[in-house]
Amino acid sequence: MTSSASPDPVGGAKPANTKPAETKADLEDLRHDVEDTASLAAERSKGLAAAARQQALAYVDDRKGEAARSVSDLAKSLRDSGQTFDDRPNIRAFFDSAAEGLDDLAGSIERRSLDDFYREAEAYARRSPVTVAVGAFAAGFLLSRFVKASGEAEADRELDRRTGRAYDGYRA
Repeated sequence: MTSSASPDPVGGAKPANTKPAETKADLEDLRHDVEDTASLAAERSKGLAAAARQQALAYVDDRKGEAARSVSDLAKSLRDSGQTFDDRPNIRAFFDSAAEGLDDLAGSIERRSLDDFYREAEAYARRSPVTVAVGAFAAGFLLSRFVKASGEAEADRELDRRTGRAYDGYRA
């Protein structure tokens, strides 16, 4: 740099005759440009998040309909199975009652939104935190057993592959 130029905050060089007021105005303009860019980026990210949320809700609604149909099909199968007990009215009533409950559940799944399910689960967790904690513990335990068993089976298959033995699923 020569003695006739002063550093520019953007990286270039300005003539020595630039007034401090102009430099201050340039810095202020730069600050406003950065703020505008940040604001625009924030608005676009909110739009992107809203679009992703809408897409996720649409996906959940599709799966919710499939779940309701599955429960309804299960109720129909249960009702059909109960018809074999026409000669035993008590057992038939049990099957019909269970099928009716499943039909009610299918209708409930179909009517409710994801937010409704979330609020209901949250309310249940607040009413019965111990039950939720025990359920979470049990689910974690079962998941860990499944993962462990899957890993052991894979290790057994790898051992059998290396030794040339046929894997029968059991170890002595």
